[in-house]
Amino acid sequence: MTGARTAPNGDGPLLDITGLAVDFDTEDGVVHAVKGVDLSLGAGEILALCGESGCGKSVTAMSIPGLLPRGARISGSVKLEGRELTTLPARALRDVRGKEISMVFQEPMTSLNPSFTVGYQLGEVLRRHEGMSRGQARARSVELLDLVGIPAPDRRIKEYPHQLSGGMRQRVMIAIAVACSPKVLIADEPTTALDVTIQAGVLDVFRDLRDRLGTAIILITHDLSVVADIADRAIVMYAGRAVEQAPVTELFARPRHPYTMGLMKALPAAVTAAGVGERPRLAEIPGMVPTPMTDPDECAFQPRCPRAEPDCTASRPILEKAVSESPADGHTVACFHPLEGEGR
Repeated sequence: MTGARTAPNGDGPLLDITGLAVDFDTEDGVVHAVKGVDLSLGAGEILALCGESGCGKSVTAMSIPGLLPRGARISGSVKLEGRELTTLPARALRDVRGKEISMVFQEPMTSLNPSFTVGYQLGEVLRRHEGMSRGQARARSVELLDLVGIPAPDRRIKEYPHQLSGGMRQRVMIAIAVACSPKVLIADEPTTALDVTIQAGVLDVFRDLRDRLGTAIILITHDLSVVADIADRAIVMYAGRAVEQAPVTELFARPRHPYTMGLMKALPAAVTAAGVGERPRLAEIPGMVPTPMTDPDECAFQPRCPRAEPDCTASRPILEKAVSESPADGHTVACFHPLEGEGR
C-alpha cells in the first residue's frame, strides 16, 4: 500500500481532510486540540492514527462525522467523495452518520443501552436508515451478528449487553456500525480493554469487513503492535499535529521522526530478545506532552527530543517527503533533523 486508494468513482480519495483544526473554549483558556491535520483515506484502506493519549487522534476522528461536543470550533475541510461535511445542516449530517460513516467507540458498555436487547439496538439502526420492518430488521440483525463472529446469533439478539462478554459486546458495536454498509468505519481504541486473544478476533473482524464489504477503516490506537498487525498506512500524531506518515511496512522498517522511534523503542517486543532475568527497562521518552493551550511556532517535540538543535525552536517543521533509499511513496516527516532511515 503506497497511498490512499481512489474512491469508487476514481476521482480522488474516498475521504479527504485538509487543514483540520479543532479548538475548545474552557475556563482556563482555549484548548488547541487539533492543529492543521491533512488526511486522506482510500476505499478499502485501513489507516491508523497513533500517538500518546492527548495527541489529538480521537478529536480528529470525532470531527469527521460531526460528533464533537457543542462549543467545539472546527476549521478546515472534511470531504466524503467530494461532499463537504463541515457545512452540512444538522439533519443532513445525521443521515450521513450510520449510513455512510459509522463509529465504533472505545468502551461498548457506555455505548450500548443496558435497557434494550442487542436485537432492538441493531434493529433501530436498520429501521432508521434502511426503512426496514421489524421482521426484516430482526432477520438482518441475525445476519450481522453472524458476520462479526458471534455464535448462536438468533439467541444473542434477545440478550442484554450485560449478558455478553467484553469481546462480544465489542463485536455487537461493530455489527451496529456496519449495519448499513458504511463507506467509512472509524474505530476508536476498539481493543484497549480486551485480552490478546479477543483482540486478535476483533482485528480479524475488521480485516473481513474490509475484504468482504470494501469498508475503509480509520483505526485510532496508541498500540503500535496493532498498527503493525492490521493497518496499510499510519499517521503518527504529536501535540495535535501529524509528525510522520508512511505505509506501515516502511514506517516500521525506517522510522524517521525521533518521536516515532521513541514510541517503537517503548514497545515490549523491543526487549524480548534478552533473557527473562536480564530484560532491560523499557525505553521511555523523557518529559511531558506540551499543554494543548499553547501553539508555539517551533517544534513541539524539541524539549523531549535527543536530536534537538537550536533551529528547532526557530520555526515549526512541516510534513515533507522523507529522503530514503526505499522506493515507497507517501513517507513524509515533520522534522528538521530526521533519522537517516535506520531501523529500530
